Amino acid sequence: MNAEFFTALDLLEKEKGIPASYMMEKIEAALTAAYKKEYGSNTNVRILIDPVKKDVKVFQQKEVVEEVTDPGTQISLEEAKSIAKKYKVGSIVETEVKTKNFRRLSAAAAKSVIIQGIREGERRVQQEAYENKHEEIITATVTRYDPETGNVILDTGSGRAVLLYNEQIPGELFRVDDRIKVFVQEVNKENRGPIVTLSRVHPGLVRRMFELEVPEISEGVVGIKGIAREAGSRTKISVFSREPDVDPVGACIGNRGARISAVVDELRGEKIDVVKYSEQMETYVAAALSPAQVSSVVMTGERTCLATVPADQLSLAIGREGQNARLAAKLTGCKIDIKPE
Repeated sequence: MNAEFFTALDLLEKEKGIPASYMMEKIEAALTAAYKKEYGSNTNVRILIDPVKKDVKVFQQKEVVEEVTDPGTQISLEEAKSIAKKYKVGSIVETEVKTKNFRRLSAAAAKSVIIQGIREGERRVQQEAYENKHEEIITATVTRYDPETGNVILDTGSGRAVLLYNEQIPGELFRVDDRIKVFVQEVNKENRGPIVTLSRVHPGLVRRMFELEVPEISEGVVGIKGIAREAGSRTKISVFSREPDVDPVGACIGNRGARISAVVDELRGEKIDVVKYSEQMETYVAAALSPAQVSSVVMTGERTCLATVPADQLSLAIGREGQNARLAAKLTGCKIDIKPE
């Protein structure tokens, strides 16, 4: 039985990633709980778990005293010496207790502690896996869609996780077995609530997607300065180059648009404007208002400016429901007034 017990611990470690040492602590706690339920909460017990000899033993402990006042924790000197002559007052006498003698109620208590330990161990393994991926992208497989909440259940490889409805790109549909990329937005270190918050609307998803698709970014030649995103509709991303002979915008778009197309496809057709960052705010604002052509930009304050555009470019500069101007302002951190020539 003990050999099977240690084999089970090895399987837990291999299949679920729960360390055997962690489960031994839980087993010790479970046996202690079972013993105290059997013999009283004020009793003393020592659990011996020996992985080398593949042995588990439970020892009842009693202190040797002249006069016994608590039979659960004390043993008389006379009785102790009948066990072994070496005992004296103050010594601890240990007697092995066979776990098979535990009653059903006590065994159930031990089982409950062990099951809880396995759940906590699984959660801890998952949490550590997600912590290593915090603010990174992971690829997950859709296992179920909840029509009532709109939430999607994902298999992340480290366990099951939920992609909440409000963290999904508006309008996107999922089917079972779809493989999607999600951004690990937050990892919960408390016992309550979900372990991880996944997102497809966070700007970090766009940032990591470009890092995956554009080698110049992952190598540090091209940098991302800022991202302004309205998920499912449009994103503006500003980039710069650390080497004068590298065009940061061209690097992100790729040959015939291959690199940016891969990002757009993953984001279900979301429009992406890649603009060149400039430390000159006038130049930066003009670029941020693309695809509209800008005639001039004049700073009217520390963080306010006036952009002048050709009359036929006004609606394009402002965008549908003001989206283009709104994203440009968010990207640059500058309030932008737009007027026609």
